[in-house]
Amino acid sequence: MAHVVIMPKQGQSVESCIVTEFKKKPGDKVAVGDVLFSYETDKASFEEEAKVEGTVLAVFFKDNDEIPVLTNVMVIGNEGESFAEFAPAADGAGAAAEETPAATSATLGNLRGGTASEAGGGVERSETVVGGVSSAAAIPGAPVSPRARMIAAEKGVNTNQIAGSGPYGRIIARDVEAAAAAQGRLSGLAKAMMAEGGVEAGKGTGLAGTVRGGDLKTWKPVDTELAGEGVDFHVEKLSNMRKLIAKSMYNSLQNTAQLTHMLGADARKVQALRKKAKKALEEGRIDANVTINDFVCYAAVKALQKFPKVNSHCLGDAMRLFDTVNLGCAVDTERGLMVPAVKHAEKLSIIELSKQLKKLADDCKKGSCNPDLLASEAASFTVSNLGGFGVEWFTPIINVPQSAILGVGTIVPRPKDLGGGVYAFVPYMGLSLTYDHRAIDGGEATRFLKQVAVELETLDIDF
Repeated sequence: MAHVVIMPKQGQSVESCIVTEFKKKPGDKVAVGDVLFSYETDKASFEEEAKVEGTVLAVFFKDNDEIPVLTNVMVIGNEGESFAEFAPAADGAGAAAEETPAATSATLGNLRGGTASEAGGGVERSETVVGGVSSAAAIPGAPVSPRARMIAAEKGVNTNQIAGSGPYGRIIARDVEAAAAAQGRLSGLAKAMMAEGGVEAGKGTGLAGTVRGGDLKTWKPVDTELAGEGVDFHVEKLSNMRKLIAKSMYNSLQNTAQLTHMLGADARKVQALRKKAKKALEEGRIDANVTINDFVCYAAVKALQKFPKVNSHCLGDAMRLFDTVNLGCAVDTERGLMVPAVKHAEKLSIIELSKQLKKLADDCKKGSCNPDLLASEAASFTVSNLGGFGVEWFTPIINVPQSAILGVGTIVPRPKDLGGGVYAFVPYMGLSLTYDHRAIDGGEATRFLKQVAVELETLDIDF
């Protein structure tokens, strides 16, 4: 009996995956446990293993195709068995039909390849369809789902500025919701002008940061054509993950009122605790290698509990205040920067927090981190540490819709008044807080940053 292999659903937020390589081709023999294909979400990589033995009867896609989750990908069975009924033209199309425009749905029947042309957001779009799935990258003017179009009209969002995250690069409801949260409140005139298209929201100058008609600026689509090769340069397309990071960072800076405060924290206590933790690990009294970054994260969690407005998401005209601390921690990987979230960090001891942070970092580097933990909405606050690279101060960019992010610099000696007219050089750690001024006032941001320093300077942990 033929067995269908579908594209797994990795996390609630994942709607499609990209096949990086098919390991088996039609006619190949497979055994249980053999790797059939490797695939990735925007930030994590996986391998799909065979659940049955037999012969690969059909492969409906090719390398680098983006495939909606739960779509039929391959068929395994006995040689000579029929597999036509499993083709995604009849199955996969239905799985993706909820938000797929009619023009795109019509192309799903073409399993041998062809060309589809459709109009979305007033911009004609042509793409090659292989195996029923478009391999074109998301571009401005991509097709918009009916629900997303309705939300865009209601909230005054220009869909031409959004790169869709749904299958086939289409813009879906969550893309519009995120853009609406980032751009903030619009006046009636600004909303009407945005609905007509051709403009984008600038920094709001109205009451409470409201974007007025005069704050809008002309929108110019990005030229997606790549320049040719040159004598002293070559062109390299951005990876899927790099595109998503670029889009996120651009949207963050364009649609929030970001400001950075910097402050130094006396690091003598932290350095002493680090030595104690290292000795305790060597003697077997603890089973975690507690690092300087772990102590900083632990101090940030304690400070966030005292400043709930910082532990929040800014939604434009409202705020999502968290009763728990879901701490994001930036991780540098070969594929790019990832920010997994430690859920309920306030309930963890320093040892438990250290283990969680290490596990998430390892998962990110291996490409096996749960995609739901990598979404910007998963964390309520983020810590980004560049101290290991020798950076003293920097201005981290907020992970929208979060209201703030803490940047951690390296430890350097600085003069300090020890009292009685005595000055000495003591180790100081650079702390940089970037916050969304729409959500947090400067005074509160300063007090929070100072509280982080106080927590670091007064940590009392017994190893």
